Amino acid sequence: MLHKIKEKGLNSNQLKLIAIAAMTLDHLTWTLFPGYSTEWFVILFHIIGRITAPTMWFFIAEGYYHTHDIKKYATRLFILAAISHFAYNFCFGIPFIPFRTTVFNQTSVIWPLAWGLVLLYINDNNSFKQWQKTILTLLICVITFPSDHSCIAAMAILHIGVNRGNFKKQMAGMMLWTSMYALVYFLFIDKVYALIQLCNCLTIPLLWLYNGERGTHKGIGKLFYVYYPLHLFIFGILRVILWGIEFVTGAAN
Repeated sequence: MLHKIKEKGLNSNQLKLIAIAAMTLDHLTWTLFPGYSTEWFVILFHIIGRITAPTMWFFIAEGYYHTHDIKKYATRLFILAAISHFAYNFCFGIPFIPFRTTVFNQTSVIWPLAWGLVLLYINDNNSFKQWQKTILTLLICVITFPSDHSCIAAMAILHIGVNRGNFKKQMAGMMLWTSMYALVYFLFIDKVYALIQLCNCLTIPLLWLYNGERGTHKGIGKLFYVYYPLHLFIFGILRVILWGIEFVTGAAN
């Protein structure tokens, strides 16, 4: 069962622009208020930022089913992941070489997004036996664990894609994986920000409005490929001006 076309609602371009705006606010807040600030407005801005990741997960899964060339799609994402690694780490004061500070948030969310796409391909490829799919899924979880949103992003994409056409199952799975991410946050990072992760649920009413259409402008997807690393690089310059080149923000989503 495919996503039903609605006469009214929001198209993918509109939802992606909302996600980009929320992401920008979230990243700017991390830059201006590094660490796990408990100021009410900082928490509010980060809550708004929770709209972004699930929207990305949803449209990676949608893109998988709409693309005419999965290899080109995956290649674009992995190239973006490579570029974004340096932009993300520069923005948040994280060493370019992983694991010098921690095992968490060593590269951007684009890395697990790309691997989430690969998971969908593996799941649908009948040339793999089930045990091979299981092993490959576990390996991808290990590979994506150190990134922003960790392997949770890749697994959420897989769940959303597998349950395409059943919105309730898609969102239930998304919140299940989000809850696991929040638990890791609660145990190892910060308890307040663990609760903020659960605000991914704010994405559900927005995605429910998705009308199944792309919109009139074809360049929104390409805009994101440029905007994502560019805004991180600009915020990185701002971070250096405010806090110095060696300052590590501890930023995480």
